Amino acid sequence: MTTRTTDTGKAARGTWPLARVLRDRNAGLYLAGVVVSGFGSSALGLAAGVWVKDLTGSDGLAALCLLALWAPTLAGPALGTIADRVRRKPLLLAANLLPAGLLLTLFAVDSPGALWLLFAVLSLYGVAGVVQDAAESALVAAAVDPGLLGDFNGLRMTANEGMKLVAPLAGAGLYAAYGGPSVAALDAATFVLATGLYAALRVREAAPEPPPVNWRRQTAEGARHLWGHPGLRPLVLAGGVTMLCAGVGGATLYAVVDNLGRSPAYAGVLYAVQGAGSVAVGIISGPALRRLGPRRFGAAGIALFAAAVAVRAVPSDAVVWASSAAVGLGLPTVLIAALTAVQRETPGPLLGRVSATANSLVFAPNVLGLAAGAALVETVRLWLLLPALGAVLLGTATALARRPTDRRTPSPA
Repeated sequence: MTTRTTDTGKAARGTWPLARVLRDRNAGLYLAGVVVSGFGSSALGLAAGVWVKDLTGSDGLAALCLLALWAPTLAGPALGTIADRVRRKPLLLAANLLPAGLLLTLFAVDSPGALWLLFAVLSLYGVAGVVQDAAESALVAAAVDPGLLGDFNGLRMTANEGMKLVAPLAGAGLYAAYGGPSVAALDAATFVLATGLYAALRVREAAPEPPPVNWRRQTAEGARHLWGHPGLRPLVLAGGVTMLCAGVGGATLYAVVDNLGRSPAYAGVLYAVQGAGSVAVGIISGPALRRLGPRRFGAAGIALFAAAVAVRAVPSDAVVWASSAAVGLGLPTVLIAALTAVQRETPGPLLGRVSATANSLVFAPNVLGLAAGAALVETVRLWLLLPALGAVLLGTATALARRPTDRRTPSPA
């Protein structure tokens, strides 16, 4: 069992969320670790595809880099069980140090024949990421003041999106100057630095009790808790539908750019506008969650996302810019709401596998949506496809908003 050893007390209402989080020592350390490791991961995510493209000239093999990173999400429920069988802080440290060591082996990748090593490292990198997320989610719920969870998760989203605005460019520049191994070394260094930050967390953990059931049944317990909880199930399902639609919509990006009469590079501008919206919603999410509750907050964001997607087919730069900003504002809300609700409503001994299962149910549909969108964008016109996506999203928001009043009382973690 994990217990929180720092106590900020009840922060004063009306204080800026960033200040409230940074006043909590553990929350500040977590946030710093997210920023550092997120920078390295975002830099490598772009550079790996470019690296494969340069070595082989194949767009398909370059795309496999993302698949290698995302595929372990499908095993999230089983991998998340690890976080409930061992102490979470040592596991979090190990999940950062393992990819740091693996990344250094990429100095051996200098020809197409060595690409198997790159894909193997990326796959293990993805596995470590799933375990890291499960351990982090469980530790955050115990180490951070419960009143700051919404603010922390929002600011975590802000940190991740902020890194996506700057890190890929930094990674591309480093790759162009010194090659792929230099980006791998940068990412390894960020993991080591993040490990140091996580090691400074003040938490006391007792060794978990030996599980009374085998691994498969223990994994199933997390899924049963998630599915049987009337507050968590609708949020996670809404998140999965939203990310499915986000995947389909994301596959239409270059068609939208073409509809504007712009070059493909213009997509980078729209990404930046969307990222700016995501940074903004992360800052306001804590107060909004306290005022609206997870379901209404998530439903409002999905409704905004629905409107943004529906109007994106309009061949107007101003409309598409506004749509991109609204996507950035609306899309993260249900993700923040679902994660915060899982942390508040799940008992500590179950939290690792429940959070990993929730992540799989929310994020795996995005991969399916990208694949479906790639096929649909070739056969369905934008003016029909995007409003249809908006209608599905609006129905999802309506169903979520009609649920009973949010359960606000957190379970003991």
